[in-house]
Amino acid sequence: MLSQANSFGLTGLNGFPVKVEVDISAGLPAYETVGLPDAAVKESRERVRAALKNSGFEFPTARITVSLAPADVRKEGSVYDLPIALAILCADGRLKQAPLIRAVYLGELALNGDVRPVNGVLPMVIAAQQRGESVFFVPRENAQEAACAAGVRVFPVENLAQLVAFLRGEGGMEPQPRTEFAPEDAAYPFDFADIRGQAAAKRAAEIAAAGGHNLLLAGTPGSGKTMLSRAIPSILPPMTLSECMEVTKIHSVAGHRGLVTARPFRAPHHGASSAAITGGGSNAMPGEISLAHMGVLFLDEFPEFHRDVLESLRQPLEDGIVTVSRARMSCTYPASFMLVAAMNPCPCGNRGSRTKPCTCTPVQIQRYARRISGPLLDRIDMFIEMNDVPFEDLSGKGTGEPSAAIRQRVMAARARQRERFGAESTQLNARMNNRQIEAYCALDGPCRLMMERAFQRMNLSARAYQRLRKVARTIADLDGSETIREKHLSEAIRYRQLSILGGNEL
Repeated sequence: MLSQANSFGLTGLNGFPVKVEVDISAGLPAYETVGLPDAAVKESRERVRAALKNSGFEFPTARITVSLAPADVRKEGSVYDLPIALAILCADGRLKQAPLIRAVYLGELALNGDVRPVNGVLPMVIAAQQRGESVFFVPRENAQEAACAAGVRVFPVENLAQLVAFLRGEGGMEPQPRTEFAPEDAAYPFDFADIRGQAAAKRAAEIAAAGGHNLLLAGTPGSGKTMLSRAIPSILPPMTLSECMEVTKIHSVAGHRGLVTARPFRAPHHGASSAAITGGGSNAMPGEISLAHMGVLFLDEFPEFHRDVLESLRQPLEDGIVTVSRARMSCTYPASFMLVAAMNPCPCGNRGSRTKPCTCTPVQIQRYARRISGPLLDRIDMFIEMNDVPFEDLSGKGTGEPSAAIRQRVMAARARQRERFGAESTQLNARMNNRQIEAYCALDGPCRLMMERAFQRMNLSARAYQRLRKVARTIADLDGSETIREKHLSEAIRYRQLSILGGNEL
């Protein structure tokens, strides 16, 4: 007898429908899975067999053929365990066919019949909903995530026996309530009020957050680079519902559960591989730059990262996406993140310190600075040098301006950007293209003369020139100005100084 059940697969962030077909026929007992299954799908035979037996159902002693259509697309993972088990029961005459056609089934089976969570449920549910599906049976641990999608009914499943009883009309299951969106407003572990001194660095961080600009912090050990970087999420605006859904889809594919409501902050170790940062592996999984989408990617000890890792950031920083290509597939993931990098000014870390002498030779300093290539530096908008914090600042009783106050200014600046761009896809100054720069970053006569002098003195590239104008536009937005003025451009130019990297200027 032939039966069918609906399920879904995933390639990158794109879900595709999978028709699970089971045929049970007379002959010697056998079990065959076709449709380009990977090892995890082939191993479902033993999981399904044990789950059926331990749930009180007899496994058919006949020839069983499981087909996963379309047959020319590779199927991966354990997501098909649940629909395969249901289709076998249907083909064996223990379930009716109608319920299996009217819903989508996702889940891995434990040997005792429990339904375990799987990765990528949200993008699969969204893709299925766009194709007209509205009823889903998913593992209980994935139910809250799946219920984020609009216009769907999600039933959380604990075990196979429970689901079979429900499909037979015996009740016992209620749909998961719709997951309501609530922006994250929890207390952040780091607040700008806790950072003593470093007024210039905090101002640079505010500008970077307001426009989504990339930022490089350099200074002696203990000057507050890491603390300032980790405090940046506390001044970023809350995510919108569409941003939450987009970020949650990426994290769901990576194996994280639940709706992501706070902007991501990713801080990989400097020993991370290129595949871990940009994405990869046999299944082309998203990397750190995609997991940092709509948030912050913090690279501490910036020059200590492998050269190939740093160079792999160049294209995503420019395009906001990353394409991970493997022999079996090619997946494109969003990667629109704010890069915050931190580094010491020299190998010993004391160059520029007021209290400790630097023991590095000029050659060592130059070699250390050259670990970061010019093309990568060209894609960083702002540079700031942080010196030792004086004792008076550290021992003072007063506190600095809290993150909440800075966040209000950042949100106001971003609101001006949204109003300016309107229905355009660009929503941040850092993502403006050349046409938008010409339209929104016009320079008057005095500003043009100032830019010309800076361009010649600092040997700016065309890219650095355009990025400087973007930063000036953000400073003007924070100032509430419709046009870029000399003071805005002058401050933006100061953030292009690279004395921290061997005395050069970009």
